[in-house]
Amino acid sequence: MTVSILLPLLGILLGGVFLSTQAPINAALARSLGDPVLAACISFGIGFIVLAAISVVRSAWPPGGAIAAAPWWSWFGGFLGAFYVAIVIWGVPQLGVVSTVAALVFGQVAAALILDAIGAFGLPVQAITWQRLLAAGMILGGLVLSRAG
Repeated sequence: MTVSILLPLLGILLGGVFLSTQAPINAALARSLGDPVLAACISFGIGFIVLAAISVVRSAWPPGGAIAAAPWWSWFGGFLGAFYVAIVIWGVPQLGVVSTVAALVFGQVAAALILDAIGAFGLPVQAITWQRLLAAGMILGGLVLSRAG
């Protein structure tokens, strides 16, 4: 495996560790505040501050024309992220971290199969193969097993 594949893979794996850790941390914040939506709001607010500071340090602010040229649908990412964070905060206390993450990963893989197959949002088309379907089925099996015991 080449470094150009290994580094992004390790970064994504670390991101997965962070997401699994974020879920119970945000759930604890929601318990303290008494509201999962408020906890999600605070989580996003802190994330915004961190990312804005990094963007300023990197001088990454684009000119106004670049912002206006973004496709209309590209602005929905924040909505989708807010839904994700709020639903995880709500789900973790009821399902546990393993089942919550397994359900999230299965949902991601199921949607990714479709998005790849149609080349959504300008992505290259990737066929739905039996190997990819088997991978999704194994994740679903893991979710079922996580709830069986």
